[in-house]
Amino acid sequence: MSDTEDKSLHHDFYTEERWTNWLNQVKQSDFKFEESEEPQGKEGAIFVNMEDDIILACLKIIAKYDRGQISADNAMQMLSRIRDIALAEVEPISEDADLMIDSLQTSLIGSFAACECYLTSDYDEKDSVDDLVKVALEAEGSDDIEIALATVAEIGALVLKGNDLSDKTLEEVPYGLVAEWLDGIESISAAMVGSDSYKEDEEDDEAC
Repeated sequence: MSDTEDKSLHHDFYTEERWTNWLNQVKQSDFKFEESEEPQGKEGAIFVNMEDDIILACLKIIAKYDRGQISADNAMQMLSRIRDIALAEVEPISEDADLMIDSLQTSLIGSFAACECYLTSDYDEKDSVDDLVKVALEAEGSDDIEIALATVAEIGALVLKGNDLSDKTLEEVPYGLVAEWLDGIESISAAMVGSDSYKEDEEDDEAC
């Protein structure tokens, strides 16, 4: 193992303290749904920022793997640590906040599955994202949830590889698990387009 890889293994790309800080912000926000039942304003943005923070931590790990600084196995270990923090059961805060956190965690299941699929190269670069979305929806319709998630993971891996998940495709996806998981893939895509900072070789992450 190289010194760079050893240093990365001991670096916390995301911490339980960081996650707790976000949860404390949610508590302080006294978040409530507006009549539209959509998250509004600064309070609603907290959940978006929580998800983005985790996605960027995952993308930093992927970037180190892409640069050959860490192995796929070690990247998976680092990713697993973040997943355990983000998907752990959260103490109830309020009905509205709890619904948002549950939705956020469901979305992140898609994000983590995508990163894992990318690291294991368990996807075909020739596959069409739009075709895979149809396969995922068909699987969900047949209550084959494992196949649905595995297919969403492939979609995410292709997005990480540089493929596009179009807004038009997302608009046609009915609400359900696949839609929520694809929201996590959309967050990956948005983070990749929004900034290249996660690709920089740095170890200093500021807490939220």
